[in-house]
Amino acid sequence: MKKIEAVIRHFKLEEVKDALTAVGVQGMSVSEVRGFGRQKGHKEQYRGAEYTVDFLPKAKMEVVVTDDQAQTVIDTILRTARTGQIGDGKIFVTDLEQVVRIRTGEADEDAI
Repeated sequence: MKKIEAVIRHFKLEEVKDALTAVGVQGMSVSEVRGFGRQKGHKEQYRGAEYTVDFLPKAKMEVVVTDDQAQTVIDTILRTARTGQIGDGKIFVTDLEQVVRIRTGEADEDAI
């Protein structure tokens, strides 16, 4: 099993969610996060004063899938979240040792 975390632009969230649902992803968690990478934020002006916005708002999606689904999910996120501009985000993939559904006690792939 794999946990796929994707930090993407806010306005791409619905499009990515719909695309993942279309390829068979049954559940996901979404958080609003703030951060920066190579982009290092941007400069804005407010009442004539210039200031730097270091932490940019992003959406973080977390999806748990079987090993067989992982590459399809990664490819789907890449295809739908990409704008070609700096700040499109990142995808992190980690192995999961165990998943347990609290309500039924089902474990591992049965719990996804």
